[in-house]
Amino acid sequence: MTKILLLSDTHSYIGDDILKYVRQADEVWHAGDIGDLSVTDTIKALKPLKAVYGNIDSTEIRNEFPLHHRFVCEGLDVWITHIGGYPNNYNHRLKSKIQTNPPDIFICGHSHILKVMPDKHLNLIHMNPGAIGKHGFHKVRTMLRFQINEKQIEQLEVIEYKR
Repeated sequence: MTKILLLSDTHSYIGDDILKYVRQADEVWHAGDIGDLSVTDTIKALKPLKAVYGNIDSTEIRNEFPLHHRFVCEGLDVWITHIGGYPNNYNHRLKSKIQTNPPDIFICGHSHILKVMPDKHLNLIHMNPGAIGKHGFHKVRTMLRFQINEKQIEQLEVIEYKR
């Protein structure tokens, strides 16, 4: 069993409200718009991190993190990118790759809108943790935590804070 904390759109913010949950996770996954390497450096000092860069991220961040990160966790094929779209409306640059070789979990950020939904056609779960940073139009800051246990997603929880 692996406990995951899923973040996106921190926009340079990493506070105790996030770090409390980082400490409880086995791994932290970040779906882009990091904002400043101090965010990822702080997380990496506490837990293993898998992250991608987003559209607001600097060259320095882009040199450290990839645009796409695909890996296996507890037998599940996971694909993280920042601008990915949603089922039936995937980013045109990714659509054929997703259709040809769909992951079990497809994660993106960018929209600042939390969504967890199945893609029944491709048999995958789409996740967007929303935005946990303090910059943007969102009124509620959100992140997700869940466990992966023998190819199953369990105990999915939304963590939210008012801005």
